[in-house]
Amino acid sequence: MSNTIIWDKFVRVFHWSTASLFLLNYCVFEEGEDLHEWAGYTMAALVLLRIIWGFIGSTRARFADFFPTPQRLKHHLKNGLRAHNPEQGHNPLGGAMILLMLMLLLITATSGWMMGLDQFWGEDWVENLHEYSANIMLAAVVVHVTAVLVIQNITGVALVRAMLTGRREKQ
Repeated sequence: MSNTIIWDKFVRVFHWSTASLFLLNYCVFEEGEDLHEWAGYTMAALVLLRIIWGFIGSTRARFADFFPTPQRLKHHLKNGLRAHNPEQGHNPLGGAMILLMLMLLLITATSGWMMGLDQFWGEDWVENLHEYSANIMLAAVVVHVTAVLVIQNITGVALVRAMLTGRREKQ
């Protein structure tokens, strides 16, 4: 493994900040309390910044680097872990997960914001959308963490450490 930075500082701070805020909002902060709302607004701002960074950021942070095109997905599914160069960023399935999680965070944040507006106050569909998107996000987090741990175990590449240091190394 080289000493090349795979994940830039913005991506790492975004990742851990968003993960922490989501888990705090889901497990600790009560719905309707100020901490829950501010954590949601902060996550929304972080997601919007991450989307911008996905177009102007470092090579591995750009959506073009990991966007799961049909060709990339077919190649990855056919060749599995052999097809992935650990010097690169996310594989196509990881890219699909990133896009899914960004979308779910935006839906959750937007529906949470909408619940505070007079126009949508007490609307069941908005509350259900908020709850369902948060629950699906939690399921996506479980799949994401499981996949990272399994791939880390199979390949010996310290993926969790890479999201802390920015560099991929063997364990």
